[in-house]
Amino acid sequence: MSIPLRTDDRSGRLAIYLGIFGVMALSNAIVPVLPAFGEGAALQSFIYSAYFLGAFLTVLPAGLLSDRAGRMPVLRAGLLVTVASGIMILASQDPRFVLAARTLEGIGAGLFVASGMSWMNSRPDHEHVSGEFMGTLNLGLVAGLLGSGFISEVLRSTTAGILVFTLVSILPAVLVLFTPDSPRPRPDNGREAARARGAAWLCLTAVVLVGSTGAVTALYPAYTGESPSSLGLVIASMNLATMVAVVAASRLRLPPVRTIGAASVLLAASIILVAFTPAGFIVVGTLLGFIMIAQLAFLAGTGLPQGRVMGFYNAASYAGMTLLPFAAGIIADSHGFIAAFAVVAFLVLVMAPVVGLSGEGEAPIVGT
Repeated sequence: MSIPLRTDDRSGRLAIYLGIFGVMALSNAIVPVLPAFGEGAALQSFIYSAYFLGAFLTVLPAGLLSDRAGRMPVLRAGLLVTVASGIMILASQDPRFVLAARTLEGIGAGLFVASGMSWMNSRPDHEHVSGEFMGTLNLGLVAGLLGSGFISEVLRSTTAGILVFTLVSILPAVLVLFTPDSPRPRPDNGREAARARGAAWLCLTAVVLVGSTGAVTALYPAYTGESPSSLGLVIASMNLATMVAVVAASRLRLPPVRTIGAASVLLAASIILVAFTPAGFIVVGTLLGFIMIAQLAFLAGTGLPQGRVMGFYNAASYAGMTLLPFAAGIIADSHGFIAAFAVVAFLVLVMAPVVGLSGEGEAPIVGT
């Protein structure tokens, strides 16, 4: 069932777009200054990964809650938790305290992302809005990664960038307090079992397709030994490419399953390309953008409650971002980096026929 647009739709969109920008920017703001928060690669990795653990544990309950209680209350909670986590990181640099703050930060992100994507995918113009939402999400990741490092270097403060993006998150936290909730759709029980199976297969592919980008990102620093500033630019290029791709893909009428299958084959080749040139990250980011928009269009077409669907989809994505980098690191240590890149590429290639098990689904609705 389509949700009608309201007269306050623009203000609601602005609050949600500013929210996802702030949440993502703050999540990446600590990355350029991680050495200041803990000694040794292991502790820094724990601090970095604590965010993903919090998000993974939260996205599914948050999606289910947004179907039951409404999206806006969950969005509000996510932003308030995000702001609180930023304040906690600023309050103390004790590694144990920062680990707790990063986990809380992930919980806030899980609340906001699941409910925000439920709002996005339940709209009649979902494909158009998905490009704007996912583009803003990736813009936030880039801003946090590059902006925090630049701000901290200019002001000679390891926490300056975190402070800036904590303050940025306060504005949408205030705006959503005054944004009314949209009506929730009535469940469509017709062919629900078949649609649920299709969504489940689609989410399974998200584990590998989204997780593969985390794997190559995790492998690349040790593989190349480049400076942190160079690595930041390379990784940011992937996010920028994804940002452009999701906006472009959201304007095209592409069959979701066939798009994911074809892009999976190309993504496998681009992962091998990363092992030879950093330009491969731009190709990876571009293909990921087309894959994600196709995945979201397919899931919107199932007619299932989108809070639940987005909860599973995000849980699958975060699981992939946790598991694939870990597995790729073990393979790199035991058999070398080229073997690790090759295994990740092979898993991505296998997803091309697997996604066909989900069925083509309903034709996506393209916004005007």
